[in-house]
Amino acid sequence: MQCIPFRWVRGASLVALIGLLGACQLPKSGPNKNEILAGAVENGGNAFVVEVDDRVARATSAVPQFGFSSAFTSAPSLTADVVRPGDVLGLTVWENVDDGLLSSDVGAATTLEQVQVDNDGFIFVPYAGRVRAAGNTPEQLRQLITQKLQDQTPDPQVEVRRTAGDGATVSLTGNIGAPGLYPIELPTRTLSGMLSEAGGVSVGADIALVTLIRGDQRGTVWYEDLFRNSKLDVALRGGDRILVEADSRSYIALGATSGQSRVAFDTQDLSALEALAQVGGLLSLSSDPTGIFVLRDERQDIARKVMNRPSLQGDQRMIYLLNLTAPNGLFLARDFVIRDGDTIYVTEAPYAQWTKSISLISGGLTPLANVATLTGN
Repeated sequence: MQCIPFRWVRGASLVALIGLLGACQLPKSGPNKNEILAGAVENGGNAFVVEVDDRVARATSAVPQFGFSSAFTSAPSLTADVVRPGDVLGLTVWENVDDGLLSSDVGAATTLEQVQVDNDGFIFVPYAGRVRAAGNTPEQLRQLITQKLQDQTPDPQVEVRRTAGDGATVSLTGNIGAPGLYPIELPTRTLSGMLSEAGGVSVGADIALVTLIRGDQRGTVWYEDLFRNSKLDVALRGGDRILVEADSRSYIALGATSGQSRVAFDTQDLSALEALAQVGGLLSLSSDPTGIFVLRDERQDIARKVMNRPSLQGDQRMIYLLNLTAPNGLFLARDFVIRDGDTIYVTEAPYAQWTKSISLISGGLTPLANVATLTGN
């Protein structure tokens, strides 16, 4: 009887063991490229799988567009210094006598805070009576009060200040330096001026969104666009509300990447290449650069363009395939726009499973022990 060399037996056992490992479900980060492609509509699945080319990148490049309606952009600036009913004023009167009409034991200056302009546009000033405030600038009002007081006390000096009240004021909330109520004054007649008065935005300028609410109308713009386009720096009105928020868009990164998580957008426009870089890029030992998928519920109009099928009805499940190893693959990944709610999934390279098999065989445990561990026996 002829004996089989031991090295042959050992080699055959190794091959059999690798085959056994291949039959087992090795740990992996998710479906591989072929498994995803098998779920395409063409194969009986419920999602369209489309390989990204220049045409697809252009058709899917829609990004949120923000701006103000003509009702905002055509509104003229207010004469900011004109006092209006509801405004709150502060008055200080200095008298040039030791025992003045308004002076006290503390000094010759008398300060009246929180003097509100009534609905008829008047304020009450002691010894001056009711004074018409609405329709006058603070300087004109100062002169009126001075004229009325100088018949009562020699050479009175009057100061008129405007503070936040119910008149021409704007409220600012959200990610702003100093939220609160602010009067519309000469430097704060426009949106950018009012934001500056309130300390600017407290989030990154490139991801800050500014919403202006006026009655039942509202408009939203990027904070940076206020300085790029002067038409967006609209005039304010009393009662306007300004809300500053950080961009809430995000995407999910899964699979063979350096980071798997929900990731917030860090720029206004985000490409697939930037999104991959944002999570640490691909894993050189396990990522498949030919199998990068972007999963999205695509709008009807865009889905029709991508698929060249005008009969498609409703939003469609789309899976876009990026192949970084293609001649222009990196350019396509740079041009393909990621949108809010997208899922980016990077598949494992085929050799990654082989590497896991070899690792299990050559590990600290015996091959049979590794197999038993893997199979749960």
